[in-house]
Amino acid sequence: MATRRNFIKTSAVAGLGFSILPSNVLLAKDKAPKVRLGFIGVGLRGQGHLDLALKRNDTEVIAICDVQQRMIDMSLSLVTKSGKPKPQVILNGPYGYKKLLENKDIDAVIISTPWEWHTVMCLDAMNAKKYVGCEVITGMTLEECWQLVHTSERTGMPLMMLENVCYRRDVMAVLNMVRQDVFGELVHLQGGYQHDLREVKFNDGKNPYGGGAEFGEKGFSEAQWRTQHSVYRDGDLYPTHGIGPVAVMIDINRGNRFTQLVSYSTKARGLHDYVVKSDGTDHPNAKVNFKLGDVVTTMISTTNKETILLQHDTNLPRPYSLGFRVQGTKGIWMDVNKSIYIEGQSAKPHQWEDAKAWLEKYDHPLWKKYGNDASGAGHGGMDWFVLNAFIESVKRKANTPQDVYDAVTWSAITPLSESSIQLGGESVEFPDFTQGKWMYRKNEFALDDSY
Repeated sequence: MATRRNFIKTSAVAGLGFSILPSNVLLAKDKAPKVRLGFIGVGLRGQGHLDLALKRNDTEVIAICDVQQRMIDMSLSLVTKSGKPKPQVILNGPYGYKKLLENKDIDAVIISTPWEWHTVMCLDAMNAKKYVGCEVITGMTLEECWQLVHTSERTGMPLMMLENVCYRRDVMAVLNMVRQDVFGELVHLQGGYQHDLREVKFNDGKNPYGGGAEFGEKGFSEAQWRTQHSVYRDGDLYPTHGIGPVAVMIDINRGNRFTQLVSYSTKARGLHDYVVKSDGTDHPNAKVNFKLGDVVTTMISTTNKETILLQHDTNLPRPYSLGFRVQGTKGIWMDVNKSIYIEGQSAKPHQWEDAKAWLEKYDHPLWKKYGNDASGAGHGGMDWFVLNAFIESVKRKANTPQDVYDAVTWSAITPLSESSIQLGGESVEFPDFTQGKWMYRKNEFALDDSY
């Protein structure tokens, strides 16, 4: 009970309340019905979600669907290991997922397919009256983003983009600090996707750690499809890990919204150099003209006058970092050096201090409650939290904490950045996908103590 009281006190400090659900759907966990799931795409990412679902007592895996026998076999091995009943298997080409959606026993689907398939699969799933949990990103064009919004609104079916970094432990602790005014009024935020993916983008499947110079038909896993985007596109192709957490901190779509965006791109050298170093100048892929700039920098403005800097950096040698920075009138946190400075509270003026003690002090109530359950789950446990939030929403027949407006707003950064770069770095207007509803919606992310 003490934890519950502290949680409510924390929420009150933030000036936000719990979402109140109708009593007929707010069921006790031990009496809640099991969520019947279908998995569209059970490659390596889909298998991660599948494995977590199989370990839960409140889910049933009804069907799995993929285009590759190898991935189906790997998924069925997970099912066998779990001791759960074998699901329906659909191996019927790229449109086999439509057969899965015809299954009336399925309440919700998890989509983990290549990016270009996300929108059409989400649309078909919502039209089939299924809850949708979709891997990032959900829409590749502004038109696709609007289609997702209109379909969710028309069908009443929630769409949750499974952005797991919003649930990262340090990120949630910082969110807790933001809500308790540790940083004061927020002014500037940063994030991004700064991750050397060259061994993911070139992978023939022979080396378990990736590598080589192959992609496309000769590639393995993500190399079969992801690398092609770097050939003909130039923009922030993967913005949601960076933008999702900071968008929550400044109430985007809930009292605040993005207004303008501008992007710049560097020269493209990293992928070509990697191919040459791996297989030499005679390899066919050494002749590919990659369009994606090695570092893409995006700035976004908001109605409440914060600025956000995003960077996409996946084609050069570098350590992993999402590059978070949260800065307000009282202090600053940065994840790249795992440091914090709070004026008047830090040990020495104008000097960084290790953020560890602060993050432990403000550890989010959800992590305090479910940290053991998440132990061992993918990406440091945050995969457990994002799937749990989706499952709990389906059980309660409630909207998802990251909803369709978040999914398309965060995804839209990609086509907007492409447009800005094509226009020579001109500022472009950010659409209001909520069509004015942002002014009246409340930020209730992670305020319920169960998801």
